[in-house]
Amino acid sequence: MFTNNKKIPLQRYWTSRFLLTLIIGLAIIAIVSAFWIKHTTLENRLRIMEFMAEETARRIANMDEEELPPGMDMHRFLEGEGKFFDMEGKPSIYVTDTDGTIIYENLREMLENEQIQPSLIDNEEEVQKVSGNDVTGDFYVIKKPIEENETIRGWVFYIEYKEKLAKVDQAYGQLTVMIISLLILGWIAIYILAGRLAKPIKEVANAAKQIEEGDYQIELLNEAKEEEVDTLIQSFKEMAQKLEKLEALRTELLAGVSHELKTPVTSISGLLNAVNDGVVEGDEAKDFLESSIKETEKIKKMVEDLLAFNTFAANAVPVSIDNFLINDLIKESVSLWEKSQGKESATSIEMSLLQDDLEVEVDPVRFQQIMTNLLNNATQAMLENKQIKIAVTSSENKVLIDVMDNGMGIPEADQLYIFERFYRGDNKKHKVGGLGLGLPFSKMIAQVLGGDLVLIKSDQTGTDFRVILPVYSGGGNEVF
Repeated sequence: MFTNNKKIPLQRYWTSRFLLTLIIGLAIIAIVSAFWIKHTTLENRLRIMEFMAEETARRIANMDEEELPPGMDMHRFLEGEGKFFDMEGKPSIYVTDTDGTIIYENLREMLENEQIQPSLIDNEEEVQKVSGNDVTGDFYVIKKPIEENETIRGWVFYIEYKEKLAKVDQAYGQLTVMIISLLILGWIAIYILAGRLAKPIKEVANAAKQIEEGDYQIELLNEAKEEEVDTLIQSFKEMAQKLEKLEALRTELLAGVSHELKTPVTSISGLLNAVNDGVVEGDEAKDFLESSIKETEKIKKMVEDLLAFNTFAANAVPVSIDNFLINDLIKESVSLWEKSQGKESATSIEMSLLQDDLEVEVDPVRFQQIMTNLLNNATQAMLENKQIKIAVTSSENKVLIDVMDNGMGIPEADQLYIFERFYRGDNKKHKVGGLGLGLPFSKMIAQVLGGDLVLIKSDQTGTDFRVILPVYSGGGNEVF
């Protein structure tokens, strides 16, 4: 089965659908309006006929029999009645005696004899609908009595076909003009509005294609008055700027990683060639070999860091979480780090622990990795009088561990990227070796443990990193 993947421009897509909706809506309005006009016109004309029949009966009742005009001139006596109906013709009007015998009439269209049907006279209703034949259709009869001193002298009948009473060609024409005008104006408005909406979206789409091709120098005119469209444009601009920055960082960091790996490899190659070529001999050759081994260990450590980070990023590292007292855990982590630094370490650590110890859910090995990275970074940031403070507090079922140093601080421009993999600021790039994975790796571990690692503050007085861990909730152990 083949599917139609042809895409339609936004303006044409929404214009066509809005126009279809408008046509359906106006068609429904036109149909309802036509029925309503027809119904109200019929009702209004029936009321006017009723009024005219009553007025005719009143005028005749006030006249003596000798004052009545002859039958042939009756239509002149009533010739003005048609203008009140807004119709092409005029209704049939009959004046009868009490028995229904026609005395006067203006037209002889509705009746086949000289007698009004007794059923029309006997019916108490003054407005009657009578079923006609298939050719003429139904018609209405308006009946009013000719009364004198409360005595009925005869009847006045106004009779007209339903079709003529409900005929409103002029109103239908006006309605048609109005509906067509609304349709045209609606289509123009929809086309303009859809074009206005499509323009910024089209610009953003073109800019996205431009970024896809590697060109981050986009230009978007910020003229949108709609809040959502303006937000889209602004967010896209910021995203493009960040992507450009990250692409530059990626290129720079790749070069840095390549350099970090190339340097020890070059050193090893030079040292081994010197020994192999006999340039150095004896104890000096032994020193060269020891240096080569150290450089090899450095490469090994870098590769291990890369593998560990990639494994963690793929959620493939098992993490065994158990509950431990946070004070004991921190003491043990600091003690292990101090032992790894040796007795000649000039760094002093001051700890402020919880008075009421709390249990946390954590993997002790992974927690040790986080603390080691933070303590190493703090040591590297301090030139002299190296002092590290560790402060432990609790808040909302969380334990907060702040690791603070009195070093030179992280430049503000670098603070946004310190948790990006392979990122190394200018302060460390030329002073300390490494791949720039320590902080990203530590943050990833903290998040796997259900917590986080964040930068609280960093300036010329020092840096404060905070490790956030969940307090033990009393559940069983979990293994990921």
